[in-house]
Amino acid sequence: MTELPTPPKAEQRPYSYERHGVTIEDPWHWLRDPKHPNVDDPDVLAYLKQENAYFEGWKAEHQGLIDQLFEEMKGRIKEDESSVPIRDGEWLYWWAYRPGAQYRTWYRKKFAGGADVVLLDEPAEAQDREYFRLGALEVSPDGKLLATLADYDGSERFELRIRELATGKDIETVTKVGIGIPVWSSDSGGIVFTEVNDNWRSYRARYHRLGRPSDEDITIYEETEELGFSVGVGKSQDRSILFVSTGDNTTTEVRFVSAADPSQPLTLISARKQGREYHVDAAHGKFWIHTNDDHVNFRIAVADQERPEEWETVVPGSERVYLTHATSYRDHLAISSRLEGLDQLILRTYDGKETRIPFEEASYSAFFMGNPEFAPAAYRLGYSSMVTPTTVYDYHPDSGSLDVLKVQEIPSGYDASQYATERLMVDARDGVQVPVSVVYKRGFEKNGEGKLFLYAYGAYGHAIPPTFNSNRISLLDRGWACAIAHIRGGDDLGYQWFLDGKLAKRTNTFNDFVDAAKGLIAAKFTRGGRIAINGGSAGGELMGAVANSDPQLWGAVVADVPFVDVLNTMLDDTLPLTPGEWPEWGNPISDETAFNYIRSYSPYDNVKAQDYPPMLITGGLTDPRVTYWEPAKWAAKLRATKTDNNLLLLKINMGAGHGGKSGRWDRLHEVAETYGFMLTQME
Repeated sequence: MTELPTPPKAEQRPYSYERHGVTIEDPWHWLRDPKHPNVDDPDVLAYLKQENAYFEGWKAEHQGLIDQLFEEMKGRIKEDESSVPIRDGEWLYWWAYRPGAQYRTWYRKKFAGGADVVLLDEPAEAQDREYFRLGALEVSPDGKLLATLADYDGSERFELRIRELATGKDIETVTKVGIGIPVWSSDSGGIVFTEVNDNWRSYRARYHRLGRPSDEDITIYEETEELGFSVGVGKSQDRSILFVSTGDNTTTEVRFVSAADPSQPLTLISARKQGREYHVDAAHGKFWIHTNDDHVNFRIAVADQERPEEWETVVPGSERVYLTHATSYRDHLAISSRLEGLDQLILRTYDGKETRIPFEEASYSAFFMGNPEFAPAAYRLGYSSMVTPTTVYDYHPDSGSLDVLKVQEIPSGYDASQYATERLMVDARDGVQVPVSVVYKRGFEKNGEGKLFLYAYGAYGHAIPPTFNSNRISLLDRGWACAIAHIRGGDDLGYQWFLDGKLAKRTNTFNDFVDAAKGLIAAKFTRGGRIAINGGSAGGELMGAVANSDPQLWGAVVADVPFVDVLNTMLDDTLPLTPGEWPEWGNPISDETAFNYIRSYSPYDNVKAQDYPPMLITGGLTDPRVTYWEPAKWAAKLRATKTDNNLLLLKINMGAGHGGKSGRWDRLHEVAETYGFMLTQME
């Protein structure tokens, strides 16, 4: 590392504020450009460019390894990869990559036979653009029109365009600040969509009739009561009902209207109640409701559409079974659940007969996927484990057969028998057992000297399933073990698992991760200092917290778009996500206890004069979720405070947002950089 130039040093400028009698000093506050996402402050841009140049200097030293990793990873991806066609009425729909392409091309053809027809050519849409992301693609009920939402700069403000499929020409741009999935009216003459405001809050649903000026669009719902609620739209599986939902991370409220005429007044299903979530589908003149109103692990209820507020239990809540989703098809309720953290897929007839779709591995992930029709002949499923590539099945309920349609192809070769996976239960410091999924190449010696890559997220009730990842093979074949810690804050072991990692229990998440690492050390997979860790967004907050608390455990830390300036962000209700985040983190503006608790763990606020492990921090200039200044301020403070000479890199994507670069090969280059960083720091 001696060949690298002197690391950039961000100027410190006096800035302070007082909350709840406490003065907060923040000398790197100036790195926040209030014009975000249109950042133009010359001092800010100059500093970020210096950091990027420093990163590029390190990268140049290790370009050979990074290129090698990229080629390995690329060799495991089928260049002309395609999806299994899905039937929807008289059409089959699928996507495919052309060899070498960064983006998909979307196709359809008549189910009865005929030529392939291009619906949307993403490579053409992305041509000459630094960033392109397709957010939605919805064909009208009559099959003649296509609605697309696309983001061209990473700011997650999507343009909604209507394309005439016969000519391939866009005939209308409905909005430039759309988000979510639009919904067509039944007659194909109108579309319902949601928009974000200047603060990137999805605050209203509108109805646009094709051919009419935008000033005639009808606002069918606007959220005015709760600052942190977001609005979304959807359609029932039987396509008769259009739903408009609003809510935050803990509370939801749903209204409905006939999809035949979305201009009519909405009908409320049940008024919002703090802490109650419910999600609705429709079939056979009934509403089928998935809710946590009387059990933490949810129940499934039914209601008459004429009396939507009267709910009768169909599947009761259970301490053992966590009900995660339900979709109402003509013949079955398709129920997704977890039992002891493992996915269960259930088909339940409307007279109460249940069939569990069987899977053989001890640890895996399974999910319903790609079933647009109301009365499918078979149900499409996805399946994966840490050693089994993603497999697509059709399950036929009449015969009970599970037909393999496709297994993820690894062109460079892959032999699953050469790898092994384990599921450990590690004791956390408060006595709770935390699951950890581990994969390694057979022959890996558990002698306490191994190198380990440990990943986790731990927030918003988002579970990290034990799925296959072909990129990991580059570490496994170099003798590493790879692990996922299923820590509290996710809902891996049920909704209570989520509740036990949020608000005043947030530090359980950090403690679980550290204790999982110590459990892996005790199981002789590795030792302190030989563990590389990675997390992104809220998982990046986790990286910051454990780097502060237990730096000696980690041989390398990679924090992607990390939410590390927690206190300042939660104190700023003008930021896009802040009010909607208070149910997850607490409101330090009004609640002094929440202020003190967040201040006790916020990674940026707890950087201290100590040795830190080598760190790679990433961000996106246009990111609306975790603003670029969070990783930038954190890196600046670390540089000014830490007592070691270990490498610290900050990379800000100047033309991308929360998800990093958009093309599949560009994204793979970033994975190669991450792996290259870990490998070089733990040689």
